[in-house]
Amino acid sequence: MRRLCCLFGLLTAWVTVVSAQEPPRPNILLILADDLGYGDLGCYGQPMIQTPHLDQLARDGMRFTQFYAGSTVCAPSRCVLMTGKHTGHCYIRGNAKENLPPEEVTVAEVAKAAGYATALIGKWGLGHEGSHGVPTQQGFDRFFGYLDQHHAHNYYPAYLMSDEARFPLKNVVPGDGPFGSGVATAKEQYSPDLMIDEALKFLDASKDRPFFLYFASTLPHANNEARNKGMEIPDYGRYAQEPWPEPQKGLAAMMTRLDTDVGRLLDRLSQHGLADRTLVLFSSDNGPHREGGNDPDYFNSNGDLRGIKRALYDGGVRVPFIAKWPRQIPAGTTSEAVGWFADLLPTVADLVGVSAPADIDGVSLKPVLMGRSWARPADRPLYWEFYEQGSAQGVRIGDWKVIRRPLGGETYEVYNLADDDGETRDLAAQKPDIVAAGRRVIEAAHVPSPLWKVRGR
Repeated sequence: MRRLCCLFGLLTAWVTVVSAQEPPRPNILLILADDLGYGDLGCYGQPMIQTPHLDQLARDGMRFTQFYAGSTVCAPSRCVLMTGKHTGHCYIRGNAKENLPPEEVTVAEVAKAAGYATALIGKWGLGHEGSHGVPTQQGFDRFFGYLDQHHAHNYYPAYLMSDEARFPLKNVVPGDGPFGSGVATAKEQYSPDLMIDEALKFLDASKDRPFFLYFASTLPHANNEARNKGMEIPDYGRYAQEPWPEPQKGLAAMMTRLDTDVGRLLDRLSQHGLADRTLVLFSSDNGPHREGGNDPDYFNSNGDLRGIKRALYDGGVRVPFIAKWPRQIPAGTTSEAVGWFADLLPTVADLVGVSAPADIDGVSLKPVLMGRSWARPADRPLYWEFYEQGSAQGVRIGDWKVIRRPLGGETYEVYNLADDDGETRDLAAQKPDIVAAGRRVIEAAHVPSPLWKVRGR
């Protein structure tokens, strides 16, 4: 009997050690906001907009201070997020009507290969009706929301997409055209409310099996077509009596509504006993916008960073990133690890036990999430290229940020983010070696594509 007890004790100790070294496969809930800036959340310094659930998420998990989106606008950023490839060679590098081809491997396909139920609820931006780019042909079992980013401008659309079919709504949108954008004259159904309900339904249906839910809210993006009335929301809620401009009341109400949706998702996980078994990730697709009447300076939406959406300065690409996984991710921690959207696919692959594709640019952040010592590999810098506003390329190598404009051009800027977070001092003239290093990375990263033309080539 003593021998059996000793053997049982040894086995228990071995299992405990293995569990400590190799956590169980988690469910994964990825929440992505739309045009939410680095300074828009209370846990990132926002004093005026109330985001209690996201602030609690940060207290319960890990808050990253140097995490970056895949691009400075929506579609290419989401392409990087889904494929792990940077904008130098991913298929969709700008906000255009392109469709992700079938040979691309997405995060959803990685999770599905590991036996996970998969769903995207919200905004896709990587494919259109009748193409191979729709979510249900890119690894998602369930899709409900917007395919096209311009359709997603409209918070009261005439329809949303349910899998591959149009789901008609009661809203009336005159002249909405083939992609459904426009401004409603009859506003009956607010799309974020429909989408959170669908996300909760998916959690209910998937409570007994592993799942990957990508909840891509459109909040707090503007309806650009509504001009200075574009911060569309049913009411201003707690901000109705604030002496703020109307668009700023709208932005604040959108942010708090998004926060409430996050709280509902977290509550549903708890109701099903899934909170301890679920990795929750929260981020934004790029920096804050100046659209729909919104003034990003009013709430200091980019924090102390320079630039907003459509800039390759950090205000356009550095975003909040929060990760919570009870008993695995140390609670109440802040990480200065440099990560970005391309890291999601290899991280998910690492966590679910599936090999990631070889041709991606991200690295697994699992060691960071587990609280281990980690530094970004020198051969995996962060790279961006952007085709609007005269075009530009950017790279972060260690603490150095190098920007070149236009694409293929000869004008460089250099910033040391270690002591100049706001990118206020251009050191290009003093640091020719950093310019040369940045140029080498930029030249190697850019792969020509007939869909994306480089100026002067």
